Amino acid sequence: MLVIGIAGGTGSGKTTVVNKIIQSLPAGEVAILPQDSYYKDSSHIPPEERQKINFDEPAAIEWTLLADHLRQLKEGKTIQMPTYSYLTCTRQAETVEVKPRDVVIVEGILVLNDPQLRDMMDVKVFVDADADERLIRVIARDCIERGRTPQMVIDRYTEVLKPMHEMYIQPSKRFADLIVPQGGNNTVAINLLTDYIESRLHKSQQARLGD
Repeated sequence: MLVIGIAGGTGSGKTTVVNKIIQSLPAGEVAILPQDSYYKDSSHIPPEERQKINFDEPAAIEWTLLADHLRQLKEGKTIQMPTYSYLTCTRQAETVEVKPRDVVIVEGILVLNDPQLRDMMDVKVFVDADADERLIRVIARDCIERGRTPQMVIDRYTEVLKPMHEMYIQPSKRFADLIVPQGGNNTVAINLLTDYIESRLHKSQQARLGD
């Protein structure tokens, strides 16, 4: 199993990079563990207070569960991945079954921050993009998917996203094996990454046949 960690700022193009990797590989070879699925449950907090939750700091994530699930996948076990609703800021009752695959991608803004997770990754990727590009993407996404107004998004960017990016996300770039500038638009870097993945898979398949 090849474990790939893909981090980067909010709106940097991580999802685009992940999708292009999946499209380049045979169907069914990739399992995804999104960091967003492992946000701590906030159902015990009054609804009006949930909007103040800082989702961009490491304390918001249940790292122990994410690391445990990744460990189980590496052991060949199927997991029940949690689901999270940004609209209610709560963990949902439904889970998603994730089976072990040849490639597991752990994706999220903070996934290179946790030492335990980093130690289980074979390849660590940081998707980089200019701050103004990221802000434009965040405005478009949050207004459509999360019911926020442009002003709400800009206020949150100024008060939370930007300082958290500078404090936690940008410094984690030093742990990356590969930095992808220009986000999902950098086809050369994405092709290099997918070529590397395919070569690793080919070697592991040959090793299994040799056994």
